[in-house]
Amino acid sequence: MSQPAQTPQTPASPADNTPITPLRSFLENWGWFATAGVTLLMLYFLGPIMTPFVVGAVLSYLGNPVCDRLVHHRVPRALAVGIVFLVFFAVLVTALVLVVPMLQEQIVQLAQNIPDWLKWVQDVGLPKLHIRLPAGVRLDAAGLRNALTQNWSQAGDLATTVLSRIGQSTPALLGFAADLLLIPIVTFYLMRDWEDLLQRIDQLIPPRLRGQTEEFAREIDSVLSALIRGQLLVMAALAFIYSFGLWLTGLKVALLIGLIAGLVSFIPYLGFATGFLLAIVTTLVQDQELFPLVWVAIVFGIGIVLENAVLTPMLVGNRIGLHPVAVIFALLAGGQLLGFSGVLVALPVAAIVAVGARHARKRWLRSPLYWGRGAPDADLDPPSP
Repeated sequence: MSQPAQTPQTPASPADNTPITPLRSFLENWGWFATAGVTLLMLYFLGPIMTPFVVGAVLSYLGNPVCDRLVHHRVPRALAVGIVFLVFFAVLVTALVLVVPMLQEQIVQLAQNIPDWLKWVQDVGLPKLHIRLPAGVRLDAAGLRNALTQNWSQAGDLATTVLSRIGQSTPALLGFAADLLLIPIVTFYLMRDWEDLLQRIDQLIPPRLRGQTEEFAREIDSVLSALIRGQLLVMAALAFIYSFGLWLTGLKVALLIGLIAGLVSFIPYLGFATGFLLAIVTTLVQDQELFPLVWVAIVFGIGIVLENAVLTPMLVGNRIGLHPVAVIFALLAGGQLLGFSGVLVALPVAAIVAVGARHARKRWLRSPLYWGRGAPDADLDPPSP
């Protein structure tokens, strides 16, 4: 019985059986890596003009869920964006109408109290620190006037220098005004086309990676939502707590100090430390007694307890996973690399990096390099280290 004829098989080329290594992948796609590197380099050099775009992107991200709900109720996208802008503008104007007059009154009162504060520093504060002013130097109005008269030529030179510096800073002021005008324009167009931009980005993701990328993006969105929206609410709540508490203690500039403490509270403990220090100095100068400091300490003690035990867990949650030292490093690194724009995006970028680090840790704890030959099933959760 004859053997059936066997169809000759063409041997696979060596290139087809070559495993895909990181080096091979890089060599085959070096153009894409170069494009990504050039893009990052351009963003670095364009940092000074990125502020309105970064702020616009953040505002668009915050307002997009509201626009989506309006669109879900059959409101046109452009009209939904207009409604969000109108509500935001109304809230901003209301806040300015309520807060600015009170701030103006407290700033004027602060300026009026400066002579009394200087007198207290001269007669009480410096002697307690065993510091003596030079002979003939006084910190009251008459002393400052005499010092100005005796050094009139130097004061004239100083005034000339200050005016020249103001003239040199005019382009920076104009740039700041231009940024303020660009922010609402950028925000409007980004919010209007937000879904289209996401779809275009989604089309660029390779199909084999789309499932993992969408899971990663959902986790990033959850973290950023908790971080940005929650942190803004924490800052507002702390500003109210510190302002109201200091007002109860009788501090004349309670609102000013409370707002400062609330605004800088996005850095862990910096808002508490800044507000506490300002409140101590102001209370000492205003009352010139030690007992009112007890009430100031109680106010800031309640504030820091509420921040750590109630506000941050409830409004931000523990999903971010950023250590306070990592937050401080991210803010300093963002400011060093991109200036003010870098400070704005430092925490969101750090949160995204933290999500990526958690995913990388899971892959590392499942990798053959970690386990050797006995790597566990990829579907199993990694063991605790």
